[in-house]
Amino acid sequence: MESARALRSAGILLHPTSLPGPNGIGEIGAQARRFVDWLAAARLTCWQVLPLVPPGAGDSPYATPSAMSGNPWLIDMEDLVEEGLLQTDEVQPPAFAPGHADFGAVYAWKGPLLARAAQRLVETPGHRLHAPWRTFAQTHGWARDAALFHALREQHGHAPWWQWPAALRDRDPHALPLAAAQLAEAVDRYIALQFLFDAQWRGLRRYAAARSVRLIGDLPIYVDADSADTWANPKLFQLGADCRPLAVAGVPPDYFSETGQFWGNPLYDWQVMQDDGYRWWIARITRSLQQTDLVRIDHFRGFSAYWAIPAGAADARTGSWRPGPGLALFQALQRELGSLPLIAEDLGVVDDALLDLRESAGLPGMKVLQFAFGGDAGNPFLPHDHTERAVVYTGTHDNDTTAGWFAASGDAVQAHVRSYLGDSSEDPAALLLRAAFASVCRTAIVPMQDVLGLGSEARMNLPGTTQGNWSWRMTDDALTAQNAERMARMSRLYGRDAALRR
Repeated sequence: MESARALRSAGILLHPTSLPGPNGIGEIGAQARRFVDWLAAARLTCWQVLPLVPPGAGDSPYATPSAMSGNPWLIDMEDLVEEGLLQTDEVQPPAFAPGHADFGAVYAWKGPLLARAAQRLVETPGHRLHAPWRTFAQTHGWARDAALFHALREQHGHAPWWQWPAALRDRDPHALPLAAAQLAEAVDRYIALQFLFDAQWRGLRRYAAARSVRLIGDLPIYVDADSADTWANPKLFQLGADCRPLAVAGVPPDYFSETGQFWGNPLYDWQVMQDDGYRWWIARITRSLQQTDLVRIDHFRGFSAYWAIPAGAADARTGSWRPGPGLALFQALQRELGSLPLIAEDLGVVDDALLDLRESAGLPGMKVLQFAFGGDAGNPFLPHDHTERAVVYTGTHDNDTTAGWFAASGDAVQAHVRSYLGDSSEDPAALLLRAAFASVCRTAIVPMQDVLGLGSEARMNLPGTTQGNWSWRMTDDALTAQNAERMARMSRLYGRDAALRR
């Protein structure tokens, strides 16, 4: 039997919205399966995605009205045609520009079609998916909460839930069943779309598993104030009598912002969560692990200590550190779920308490190569300081592409890169990709933009901004056999295809 040390792996960071295709946004049907086939040809065994939730403000997957729901905009339209829920002549997309997701145009075109398909599923008892949909609706309580929240939100002109009539805001046990009955059609449609997303995603996960590709998910630590999660569980959050947050989440000044980041999410009442055995967190992690094989927890820092910003503050600088739940949360998760296939995003403000928590919980952290250069040999992101347990990245969704980062870096950083990695003729993206694959870290993940050598025009997100993010897409000609073979050679050279050779 090969040793655990030999089981090295590598993969690609690519959100499904960035897949190519004719419908204006990546979908989880044929194009997703084509990408899995490309990964298999490239001898890569990991596909990391961003959160699979419905996008919120600024089309961000890190802001959502329901942290348990799937993103219906990812539903594959051709699959709905094959299931008889839409007709071919109904699914005629406008001419979307390649390489870019125009979310507004996608919502306008695809929204009515998704609603029509959901309605047909609900109204057709003889359809082969009707009975499974009903079972899904009966066994997923989060879906009914999210559906009613969505329907009430529409009914009240998308006003935040704390502005709804008091009986609905406070979830009066007499008012909620009445509202659910009045809005039954909208509730059923929402759950039907969740069922269709879930069915397509489970099919994609099976397809990936059959080709030895593991899916890595992403779980934001916080949820939105105006969300089904907060509305359905207000006692779990630090809310005032008016149901609005008393303080909100963010981070102090850091690499990305001189004034810190003001996220605005409500903060958890960790004492209340501890008192009920962290049931909400157990349910949330369980839901994530139903979708993916591993889960990266974004802003792991907040479990050690979190930055609390007064709700009316102008920016994040007036916040203060408060203690998080610490190891108790992860012990509760382990008691319920066993071993935890989680990755800790341990970036940002790092201290001994954070590192101790990560180690005590038994979780791998992250090493980002773009953070490694421009200083001295003591930088923990430099490859010589990597550990086998960590996951190495060239960059993340919050970084510029490596080509863009290198071009914008000063002479000192560029000289350090060339000196450390060798004065090679290789382009910077190829240099960092090679360094990631050569790293002792057991897992290496590379954004697809770096595989393609793309510049800042392909950046996925610029932290602290709300416009123009999340919209990059591959073009149809990106998944070439040449790129696959280049990655396969790299995977073989650095032993990252070990699982495929067993």
